[in-house]
Amino acid sequence: MTQLPYVLVLFYSRHGSVSEMAKYIARGVNRVSGVEAKIRQVPNVADTTTIASPALPDDGAPYCTLEELADCSGLAMGSPSYFGSMAAPLKHFLDQTSTLWLTGQLIDKPACGFTSASTMHGGQEQCIHSMMTPLLHHGMVWVGLSYKHKELIHTSAGGTPYGASHLANSTNETTLTDDEKALCEAQGKRIAEMTLKLQKSV
Repeated sequence: MTQLPYVLVLFYSRHGSVSEMAKYIARGVNRVSGVEAKIRQVPNVADTTTIASPALPDDGAPYCTLEELADCSGLAMGSPSYFGSMAAPLKHFLDQTSTLWLTGQLIDKPACGFTSASTMHGGQEQCIHSMMTPLLHHGMVWVGLSYKHKELIHTSAGGTPYGASHLANSTNETTLTDDEKALCEAQGKRIAEMTLKLQKSV
């Protein structure tokens, strides 16, 4: 049985909202025939280098390997917004991808980003930009959200043309609004469609 090409839904989530977004991103990916979603997370980074993370997380998606990133056909990457930037654990994972950069294994694959912050102006768009930069260095093709999605225009919570976002009213707020859910699914569906289009063009 031939394995379908997959969109890697890769994220770090501290309080759960980004993890919840990842599920809706994956749902959107899986709405497209001929491609599937693979959900993976990254572990916390330790305060000291002598502490190692367990090989498997206590709950949720498995930890991502560099091989899974190299073999993906598309990438959706998510992080909470920390001071307008991606979280350190996700940056740490990306800092280990030099071999993939040297061998060009991510060139011409589509990528998108999603994020969550607990204030309206908590740096959601800038956080997505911070994820975009290293992926552009890898030669990936950035895929945002178009304004054909009416939720992007009338949302009073999260949602940006750079990628899906969530406005958490408190640190532990993980409930997405209907608009945020719709935009996450739209983001997943679009990255899946672009994955198939770019594969056909090769």
